[in-house]
Amino acid sequence: MKRVITYGTYDLLHHGHINLLRRAKELGDYLIVGVTSDSYDRERGKLNVRNNVLERVEAVKATGFADEVIIEDYIGQKIDDIQKYNIDIFAIGSDWEGKFDYLNEYCQVLYLPRTEGISSTQLRAESMSATTIGIIGCGRVASRFPSEAAIVGEVTISGCFDINIDKALRFASDSGVKAFDNLESLIDSSDAIYIATPHLAHYPLIKQCVAARKHVLCETPMVLKKEQAEELFALAEENGVVLMEANKTAHCPAFNHLMVMIKSGMIGQVVDVEASLSKLWDDDLSLREFDASQAGGSMYELGSYPLLPIVKLMGLRYENLNLYSRITNGVDMYTKGVFHYPYATCSFKVGLGVKTEGNLVISGTKGYAYVPAPWWKTDYFEFRYEDQNQNKKFFYKWDGSGLRYEIQEFVSCIINKRFATTRLSRRESIFMAEIMERFAERKNFITL
Repeated sequence: MKRVITYGTYDLLHHGHINLLRRAKELGDYLIVGVTSDSYDRERGKLNVRNNVLERVEAVKATGFADEVIIEDYIGQKIDDIQKYNIDIFAIGSDWEGKFDYLNEYCQVLYLPRTEGISSTQLRAESMSATTIGIIGCGRVASRFPSEAAIVGEVTISGCFDINIDKALRFASDSGVKAFDNLESLIDSSDAIYIATPHLAHYPLIKQCVAARKHVLCETPMVLKKEQAEELFALAEENGVVLMEANKTAHCPAFNHLMVMIKSGMIGQVVDVEASLSKLWDDDLSLREFDASQAGGSMYELGSYPLLPIVKLMGLRYENLNLYSRITNGVDMYTKGVFHYPYATCSFKVGLGVKTEGNLVISGTKGYAYVPAPWWKTDYFEFRYEDQNQNKKFFYKWDGSGLRYEIQEFVSCIINKRFATTRLSRRESIFMAEIMERFAERKNFITL
């Protein structure tokens, strides 16, 4: 039996893909098709995939040409697969001419003629114009947005707006985008809006944009009250638009892999989560982060990040939460929270005036997961066990400032008409707003 293998992303499967699969099938008796995983595509800088890997696998199976479909997940896998499946012929499109000659050592390499005049890139361009995103708020976080958005396919920046016009003009000059002097004009000129203003401005701005039927990506914490979060998500659903909280850790590939592995039982039943995050700022009380009237302080500034692994692993139904804070001039310079769940305890620490270790430790009945500082930009983690010979280490790549991952998911939701994301669900965003509200109301609160 002559065995053939080929690989591809198969995004927006078209007749060019089908022709290539048919030609590959005709080369032998058994065709194996490797479909690139979402994480592998991200590692190769391909952030324009519309369909996830499961959808792409099903599309390939539906052609009827593949006898077997496998997932390509890492560099060098082609050699492993050729040997594992006893491959006789490696076939790939002629646009890769010469790229895979090194595989001739293992099997015959054939470059098949591609169908002219058709490509996934062309189909994306023809099927839908780029999503235009306007930026509201021209501070530190927003300054990274244009360069990160440029990595994601089908995105253009319509412009920026800030209540401080000088700040908007500087931002526009630095990033090469248009500065609007009128908020309504920016909203009208955009398909979607990215909000990176101070926290207290989030609620009215989201409400205005959603009412104008614009998709919204808002920096975390999205809002500081549970009722506001519920209202905004309901309004987004009513208007048929995507509303998403921009928590970059929630969209980090490595963090998502960590969560999946723990939920699959890698460390047994989770009984404790410890997450901490701190940033020592200059003691300048003029900064917004130290201004109580602008929702400054450790909890509002940093709290949504250590809350993320807790809600992801333990869910929404905690039994009790105690909060402990060190307050200076009405602002918490340090806050610790301790959750009691039915079968677990979880704690988080955040600080602007207190330095903590900044790692993430998740304890289970079989072992524990350790993510070193800065865990919120996860690129490495370990599973550790009583028998150290069973310990496992995992390495990943964190690209840029991490905003590209949340932008990609946001645009993917818009294009595919998914009005929520599992990476940070509506219920989880509402949970975070509820915890922020408990902090504001000083429930079960002790001042240190």
